[in-house]
Amino acid sequence: MNLSTIDTRHATANSGSFSHGNCLPYTGLPWGMNYFAPSTADNKGAWWFHPEDQTFEGYRLTHQPSPWMGDFSHFTMTPVAGYLPETSLWHTISSYRPREAVMTPAQIKLTQLRYQITSRLIPSMYGGVLEMEFNNSAVQDNALMLHLPGKYELSVLTENEIAFSVVNFAGCEDKDFKFYVVMAFDNPVSTDKNSVSADRKCSGTDGAVRIDFGAVSKQIVRFGTSFISYDQAKLNLSREQEWSVENYLENAEKAWNEQLSKIEIEHHDASQVSTFYHNLYRAFLFPQTFYEFDQKGKKIHYDTFDKSVKSGPLYTNNGFWDTFRTVYPLYSLIAVEQYGDMLEGFLNSYRETGFLPKWLSPDERGLMPGTLIDAVIADAAAKGIRPDLMPEFLSAMKKSATVQSDNPNYGRQGTADYLKYGYVPLAHHESVNHTLDYSFSDYCISRVAKVVGDNETADFYAKQALNYRNIFDKTTGFMRAKDENGEFRPDFLDVRWGRDYAEGSAWQTSWSVFQDFAGLINLHGGADNFEQKLIELCNQRPNFNVEGYGFEIHEMSEMAALEFGQVAISNQPSFHYPYLFSYIGKPWMAQPLIKNLLTQAFDDTPNGYPGDEDNGTMAAWYIFSSLGFYPVTAASLEYVIGLPLWDKAVMHLSSGKDLTILSEPNQPQQMFVQSVSTDKKTVSTTFFRHDDLMAGGEIKFELGIVPNPQQYKDSELPYSLSK
Repeated sequence: MNLSTIDTRHATANSGSFSHGNCLPYTGLPWGMNYFAPSTADNKGAWWFHPEDQTFEGYRLTHQPSPWMGDFSHFTMTPVAGYLPETSLWHTISSYRPREAVMTPAQIKLTQLRYQITSRLIPSMYGGVLEMEFNNSAVQDNALMLHLPGKYELSVLTENEIAFSVVNFAGCEDKDFKFYVVMAFDNPVSTDKNSVSADRKCSGTDGAVRIDFGAVSKQIVRFGTSFISYDQAKLNLSREQEWSVENYLENAEKAWNEQLSKIEIEHHDASQVSTFYHNLYRAFLFPQTFYEFDQKGKKIHYDTFDKSVKSGPLYTNNGFWDTFRTVYPLYSLIAVEQYGDMLEGFLNSYRETGFLPKWLSPDERGLMPGTLIDAVIADAAAKGIRPDLMPEFLSAMKKSATVQSDNPNYGRQGTADYLKYGYVPLAHHESVNHTLDYSFSDYCISRVAKVVGDNETADFYAKQALNYRNIFDKTTGFMRAKDENGEFRPDFLDVRWGRDYAEGSAWQTSWSVFQDFAGLINLHGGADNFEQKLIELCNQRPNFNVEGYGFEIHEMSEMAALEFGQVAISNQPSFHYPYLFSYIGKPWMAQPLIKNLLTQAFDDTPNGYPGDEDNGTMAAWYIFSSLGFYPVTAASLEYVIGLPLWDKAVMHLSSGKDLTILSEPNQPQQMFVQSVSTDKKTVSTTFFRHDDLMAGGEIKFELGIVPNPQQYKDSELPYSLSK
C-alpha cells in the first residue's frame, strides 16, 4: 500500500487531562527497537509532541510507550545553521509548517524555516539515517545539535565518526542503564570546542553537543544504536554502512507493507478505510524489540536485572493488562511467527527475574492489577503456538499464583490472602480487580495445564477460576470488595471510581469474568435479569463519582464525553461489553452499538481515539470489531460474532490461507445481521472457531435494517467454563 496515506499524527492531539489516544507520531519499523518523532514541546514533559504546535525542537529518538510510563534511553537531534548563543532546545527551536511536513511510518521530512534546512529521517531496526539539506548559502557553519538528557558521554572517533551514550530512564533495575550510539557522517565534522576537550571527549549531565559541518550544502549521518555496548552499536551500523538513503526508505517501506498488506479492505467510504489502516499501523508498534544480533547472527540482549548480556530474544514496552485482550489474539491470526518469538522473550524475562512480566518499560514496572500475561500464554497454548515453551510457562504461571514476591513490582499482590479467602480483601488497593483477574488467570493456568497433559493441575485451577463468585453481591448485582470477615464494604455507590476498582467503577469492572459468563448470568438470576442489567449499563448517563481518587482522572472525562452510557469504550475493561448480549442469545441487541462505536468513536484524525490507545490494544479492538468478530475469552478458541463494517475484507492468515469477509447490503442504515454463512453454509452459532478461520474460505454477512431475532441452543452460545 501507499504508506504516505498513513499520517503518524493520528491520535496525537492530547494533554494530561484528556486523551484522544495519547499516541506519539512514531516512525520506525514494526516492533522496532527505536522510534522517532518530532519534538515540539519538551517543556510539557511526556506530552512533548502536539500536532498543532508550529515549532520544531528536533528529531527525538524515543522509547516512550505511553505518557503515563515516560521515556527512556532518549535523545534529540536538531539540524541547525549559524551562530547560536545557547544550546538548549528552547534556543535551537525553529518554526515549521505542519501541513507541509511528511510523517509516515517509514519517514519524517520537514523544513525548519528559521534555518532554511530541509531534513529527512528514515529508520532501520537498530538505527537509521538523517539527511540534511542546508539551503541558506550565506551561512557557513551548518551543524547538528545533540541534546543529551541525563548522564552522557561523547567521543570523537575519527573526522567522520562519533560515539556517545546516555543514561536516562523512567524506571529500571539497572540505575546505570546505558544506551549507546555510533554516528557516521558523509562529510567531515568538528565539535564544539566549548563542549569537547582536547582529547576529543566530553561528559556531563543534561547537556548538548554541537557537531559542525562547515559550509556543506548537504550532510548525511547514519547511526547505529545498542542497549549492549559501543561495539554492538558499531556492528549494527556496519550492517547498514553501504546503504543509500533510498535503501533505508525501501527497507522501511517493505517492512511496513509486509504487515499492513495482511488485511485488505474495500469500502465505499474512503475515510473509514483510512481509519482502519491507521489502526493497523498502531497494532504493529508494540511490544518493541529489545534484542540485537551478535557477530555470528545470534540473538542477544541486555539483562537489566543481572546487568549482563544474555542470549535469546527479549521484548519491552508492553502492559499485559491492556494487550492480552486484543493484540495477541490478532497476532494469533496474522503474525504467528512474531508471536512465538515474543513468547520466548517473555519467558526470558521470567528466567532472569523469577516472575513473568506484567508491565515492561524497559523492565518490570509492576503496574496494573493481575498477571494477565497468563491469558497471552494460554491463548497461544490452545492455538498450538510454541508448544515447546508451555511446560516451563506452566511452572512460571503457577509460581505467580502461589508465591508472593518481596518486591511488589513482581507477581500477584495479596497472593496469600487470595489463597486463604478465595478473594483479595479490601485492605488491598483495587481488590475487586485483583480478585477477578486472579480467577481469570487461574482459568488460564488450567488451560495451559490441560495442553501439557497435567490434568490434576488443570482441575485444581479450573475450580479456583470460579472464585469470582465470592465477591458478587446479589442484592446490587455488582462485584464488591469484601473485608477479611467476608463483609462487603459499606456505603456502596455503583458509579464511584477507584478505591476497590482500577480505572473504573462497579459498572466498568463487574463483567470481567471472561472465563464464565454463563456462571455470571446464573448469579444474576438468569438471562432476563442479566439482560436488564446490560440495558441499564448501556442506557444510563455516563455519570461518575470521584471520591475513590479525590479528583477527576482523564478516563472519567473521556467516558463522559462519549455519551455511550457506562460502556466506557474509552478504556480497556469495557472492550467486551457489546459482545455480552451474545451470551444470552440476543446478539442483535448489540449490533447497532458496535456500528455506532466504530463510526462515531474512531476516525483518522489527531483526535482519532475515544481514550488511551495502549500498545495497540484499542487499535486491535477496532480491527476485530470492524471485521465482524471479537476474541472475548482467551484459550476458548472462539471469536464472538458481531457486525462487520466493510464491504469486503481479505485476511492473509499465518496459516497461508486467505479469509474473505463479505457484507451486503452495507449502508449506514444496515445495522443488524440478518444471517451469516461460511462457504455458503449457514452459521447457527454466535461465534466462529479459530481453526475454521485459519482454514480460510469465505464468510458472508447478510445485513438488514431491523433485527432478526433467533433462538439459540446452549451449545450455540459462546464458551463459558460452567456451561
